[in-house]
Amino acid sequence: MTAPAPGTRNNAAPATLRYAWYVVFALTAIYMLSFMDRQILSLLVGPLKRDLGISDTRVGLLQGLAFALFYTFMGLPLGRIADRRSRRNLIAAGLVLWSIFTSLCSVASNFWSLFLARMGVGVGEASLSPAAYSLISDYFPKEKLGSAISVFYMGVFLGTSLSLLVTGQVIDAMAHTPPITLPLLGTIASWRITFLLVGLPGLLFVPLVYSVREPLRRGLVQVRGSQATHLSFRESLGEMGRRWQSLIGISIGAIFQAVPTYALISWTPTFFQRVHHWTPGQSGRGLALLLLTFGCLGMYVGGRLSDYWQKKGIVEGPLRVGVVCGIGTILLLPIAYLLPRASWTMALLAPGIFFLAFPMGTSPAALQRIFPNQVRGQVSALLLFFLNLGGLSLGPLMPGLLNDRLFHDEKMLGASLAITIGVASVLMTIAFRGTYNAYRIHDRLMPA
Repeated sequence: MTAPAPGTRNNAAPATLRYAWYVVFALTAIYMLSFMDRQILSLLVGPLKRDLGISDTRVGLLQGLAFALFYTFMGLPLGRIADRRSRRNLIAAGLVLWSIFTSLCSVASNFWSLFLARMGVGVGEASLSPAAYSLISDYFPKEKLGSAISVFYMGVFLGTSLSLLVTGQVIDAMAHTPPITLPLLGTIASWRITFLLVGLPGLLFVPLVYSVREPLRRGLVQVRGSQATHLSFRESLGEMGRRWQSLIGISIGAIFQAVPTYALISWTPTFFQRVHHWTPGQSGRGLALLLLTFGCLGMYVGGRLSDYWQKKGIVEGPLRVGVVCGIGTILLLPIAYLLPRASWTMALLAPGIFFLAFPMGTSPAALQRIFPNQVRGQVSALLLFFLNLGGLSLGPLMPGLLNDRLFHDEKMLGASLAITIGVASVLMTIAFRGTYNAYRIHDRLMPA
């Protein structure tokens, strides 16, 4: 099971655990950058609606579907590349691409040109997660994988928080600034500068990608005699087919965990601005503080809890983490958006975000545990396919759609968020709990 596949570098010395954690932190920094680029729109809803003349529904499409469309479909072939080629080169190419397209958002003149630029951001970012999951899985033993991938996943909240802080401060500082004239670009509205400030610095992260060594590929399935090798597409599908119940169950759970997460990240700043009359800077700082503290803490605790249960012999530990997440989210987050005071909302958002973050790292880690190395990138891409096609599309879209079509009132954003988060959390809990038995069976397919 440990023989190197053809084309795999096998002349590297075994990595130390210290270096393995360096790899995690380097990849987390890159993931953080990707979420800065991804979430920049959440504080630009007002200027976008004013200058481009778009509705809440279209804002939701820009935050979700425009990004998720190519992010979702490009992830599948990119996942296969991650299983067969250099994962570092794949991440570096994606990093350059998404940084350039984020910068191009600054010159969008209407909804469709911004939609296309956001699609380009999605194409670039689709390269990161499948390759990163595969790299981390080769650096860590199974009993530490939940914690390692949960730390990597902290890039979601670190990047979102930094994006909120930077974007909020820029908007507040430039609120009364007239249009700015830049070389080559000419005169542009001040809010467009934000895309350039967030997009272009991403190119400086390319050397960090190449500070990560390609590790030995571990956990290779032997399919031809005693020799481990690359799997054909049919053989890869066969490995997935043997574990389809776990793959589908975890993917559905991840979808309905992502819906509340992206709804919260995409619309909470606008909620505080519309309902409680906060400035973009105030709403950005408030949500950033919650995500940095309670989001990252919840992700870490979820990973540690998963590893603890698995060391105790509870194989379905990662899925139990998802059930705990669902129950905590149901009890806290929907109510938070219906309270009349901003301070009360913040007080409930804190523990709600803590529970919501629990399974963000343990869900992909759960799949890495039960699949051989030759298909881990593809399985990660398939998980992201489901997660983003459902969660990243529906999370930002549903609150805006409910506002426009059900309530016909911008001030009802709190109720729209409560409905979206509440329904999704119930479905998440059912999906994770219903996958326990299948996961126990599929865990036994891999060697100890």
